Amino acid sequence: MSQTLKVGLLQAAFGPDMAANIDTVKTLIREAAGKGAQVILPPELFQGEYFCKTQIAAHFDRAYPAFEHPCVTALQPLAEELEVAIPVSIYEKDGPEYYNSVVMLDADGSVLGVYRKSHIPDGPGYQEKFYFKPGDTGFRVWHTRYGRIGVGICWDQWFPECARSMALMGAEVLMYPTAIGSEPQDSGLDTAARWRRCMQGHGVANVIPVVAANRVGNEDGQVFYGTSFISDHTGEVVCDLDREETGVLVAEFDRQAIDRARASWGVFRDRRPDLYDTLV
Repeated sequence: MSQTLKVGLLQAAFGPDMAANIDTVKTLIREAAGKGAQVILPPELFQGEYFCKTQIAAHFDRAYPAFEHPCVTALQPLAEELEVAIPVSIYEKDGPEYYNSVVMLDADGSVLGVYRKSHIPDGPGYQEKFYFKPGDTGFRVWHTRYGRIGVGICWDQWFPECARSMALMGAEVLMYPTAIGSEPQDSGLDTAARWRRCMQGHGVANVIPVVAANRVGNEDGQVFYGTSFISDHTGEVVCDLDREETGVLVAEFDRQAIDRARASWGVFRDRRPDLYDTLV
């Protein structure tokens, strides 16, 4: 395994045509791979528009079994061709149950498994509890060809327990596919800065790079604010995109240097799990 890990993300707007959305993602994955990215993160639920604004039963028809999902089957050959690992965000149907999930593809196109979103939001414009059951997989860290990748999904990114758990499981980078934007109950509320600060804090607290991929665009009045970014193990943003642009980001990290920094910083050495009973 190489001493360096080169990660990428993509940011774009998505519409009702799943085939067109998949083509957009394919094009941007090729661009990121062309810049050397080895693990490439698309945004959350890129298969279509973000449908969780309201409660409409017909939207359950958008879900597919994990390994048969069109987004997964379309990106498997691309992962193999480009030799890149891809966390693929999907709407999953498993019998009578529905999940907001990620299928992790390794660099040969093989499926490493599924992570189901643990924390499900329920609020104006983000009524996900109607559509998704809380995940039953536990947090996951994927041993890809290029390194150990921890993936949380959107609302998971606000919970320090999620980030710390993945770090304790050996993750070398944290990735968060996201769909977040305007808050319909308060037109003056802009969460973009706090969204970023929260994840940067996970980076600092766990001495680990963070990759966050959001969507952009106006979807029936809900405006997604982009600002996708990659931060380093100190929480410093090393590259980002603005609120409207379609594009990719790529950043390279020295795995051994970060491992040494994590060990020398002492946050894992000095943990006191014996005092943390109140967390559970």
